[in-house]
Amino acid sequence: MQALLKLTGLVDGLSSRIGRLTMWLVLATTLISAGNAIVRKAFGTSSNALLEIQWYLFAGVFMLGAGYGLLKNAHVRIDFLSARLSARARNWIDVGGIVLVLVPFCLICIALSWPLFVQAYNTGEMSQNAGGLIRWPAYALMPLGFSLLMLQGLAELIKRIAFLRGLMPDSLEDHSHKSDELKHAQELEALAARKLAGDK
Repeated sequence: MQALLKLTGLVDGLSSRIGRLTMWLVLATTLISAGNAIVRKAFGTSSNALLEIQWYLFAGVFMLGAGYGLLKNAHVRIDFLSARLSARARNWIDVGGIVLVLVPFCLICIALSWPLFVQAYNTGEMSQNAGGLIRWPAYALMPLGFSLLMLQGLAELIKRIAFLRGLMPDSLEDHSHKSDELKHAQELEALAARKLAGDK
């Protein structure tokens, strides 16, 4: 089990590095979008390649960042339910979700998207728009993204099992009580109450 836990550290590191890359993709998408809009308005011209690269990058953010989202436990949870459960119950639910839903879903998506990528790569499929981009990099994001998500899912599965066996602390503990939005709302509420008290 210790060897598997070391492996999860490597997977976590990979997901973190890719997550940081996707943050730069968000910036690149924003700059290209803004630049394209300025050129279109100022000079009355545009580029299909620039329009398409925006959705390539946007797709990259979501497909490549999914594993990072799972690592950071940033996916949606029903806080008012999960906060009432014991740590063991939360981890057992995650084990079931990873084994019964996440891994099969990723395998199906990889199996369906891989032939699309291979065909686009072999044929050199191009966009139908004039001046558009080659399509295989966009198709490649699908099997790559789901592979990274499944890899992180397996790492999370190992961590959940290790916790249930008493080999490590609960990796869900920091995220199980209050969402960031709830904490922020409570901080704002407390600040507003202090200001009202000061005004009186």
